[in-house]
Amino acid sequence: MVPIIILRQFSLSAARMARISRVPLPALSPTMESGSIVSWEKKEGDQLSEGDLLAEIETDKATMAFETPEEGYLAKILVPAGSKGVPLGQPLCIIVESEDDVSKFKDFSIEQAIAAAGGGDAPAPASSTPQPSPQQQSSPPPQPQPQPPTHQAPTQQAVSPQASVQSRSFASPLAKKLARDMGVELPKTGSGSSGRVVADDVRSIQSTVGATSPTPVAPPTNAGDFIDIPMTNMRQTIAKRLTQSKQQIPHYYLTVNLNVDELLELRQRVNAMLARESNTKLSVNDFIVKAAALSCKRVPQVNSIWQETFIRQYNRVDVCVAVATDNGLITPIVFNAENKGVQEIGTEIKSLAERARSGKLQPHEFQGGTFTISNLGMFDVSHFTAVINPPQSAILAVGSTQQVLEPCEDSEKKFVVTNKLNVTLSCDHRVVDGAVGAQWLQWFRKYIEKPINMLL
Repeated sequence: MVPIIILRQFSLSAARMARISRVPLPALSPTMESGSIVSWEKKEGDQLSEGDLLAEIETDKATMAFETPEEGYLAKILVPAGSKGVPLGQPLCIIVESEDDVSKFKDFSIEQAIAAAGGGDAPAPASSTPQPSPQQQSSPPPQPQPQPPTHQAPTQQAVSPQASVQSRSFASPLAKKLARDMGVELPKTGSGSSGRVVADDVRSIQSTVGATSPTPVAPPTNAGDFIDIPMTNMRQTIAKRLTQSKQQIPHYYLTVNLNVDELLELRQRVNAMLARESNTKLSVNDFIVKAAALSCKRVPQVNSIWQETFIRQYNRVDVCVAVATDNGLITPIVFNAENKGVQEIGTEIKSLAERARSGKLQPHEFQGGTFTISNLGMFDVSHFTAVINPPQSAILAVGSTQQVLEPCEDSEKKFVVTNKLNVTLSCDHRVVDGAVGAQWLQWFRKYIEKPINMLL
């Protein structure tokens, strides 16, 4: 539910109360801190009905359709299309009840909207015949507030041997060493406890005034040598979450090679049967999702998340399937995958992937999940390791199918051609012990190498 802040404002030129709504930027995902306005689908003066597409907003996850929260008229767009990094709660537009009130907000500014939301009555919109009012008189400038006392270092004139010793005692040994090596003087106060000078304070001097010791000089570049690509909200979130994952989650990796001859044969037969009924086809990844979900039911420790003071183990398996889009990686979810057939999983994944690439996913379709699969087999990648999608405890990296020669005494040629699939399970060692991860892969092998086991 989008919060709508109702403002009552009085215009001295009209002896009535006008009801307006200031529409703030809502949180369209749990991790969203800001958004970008991709486009406005309505223009100022348009009549609005509840549920109309009002704007497209890029969140940290995807580009979302933002619907009109109530009926009325779009009086003022406060944040133009193309604006980036708009904080949550910032007013986006003004909606009024009456079409007659639209013109009053022609010169209404975002500053007025923010001030109105901060408390008290909303500022009156611009009027063609403004009348003097106490509310329109400029308020006196705010009086300067007394500053808290600061710990000031003694001036150079007041320095005594005793004070000098005290001053030196407020620098860490590493800060002193860095200052000597760089040939700079220690600052009188620092950012450490009680004003103690720490190493970062000395480094900041080097970055500000330059160190006396020679530093490498970057080679000159021409304007055409590079392109600066602005960060999207999604890219910033990906960077933040994956950095957090690698820094805070103790990863370990388990790799196995699987024989997929029977799986490929079964897929071929099923697709031939489906071709007579519809145009749908099953992919190897559809079987992998099903096998992973069943393995999570067999080894539920893998289907868990770390919560600092406890480990939450889920009863259902919601499998996130990584999808590459033009804006970055997004992981739509196949809910209750353990209870769905392979054909249903395949149809669902295809629909989710198409809407993910077009930016049409709804938040509930990519928020959450208990296990993730990242498949780069279609790019002919034979092996890779994936970064865990926090707060989940495991992710499966799937490579491409490779044909290999294996010795076989029963064969006339003494060898056979076998289709092999390389998969790597990344686990959070806080939640999943090494032996538990190995057990999960044993079950996964059982389902992939003998796919008939998925029916049992």
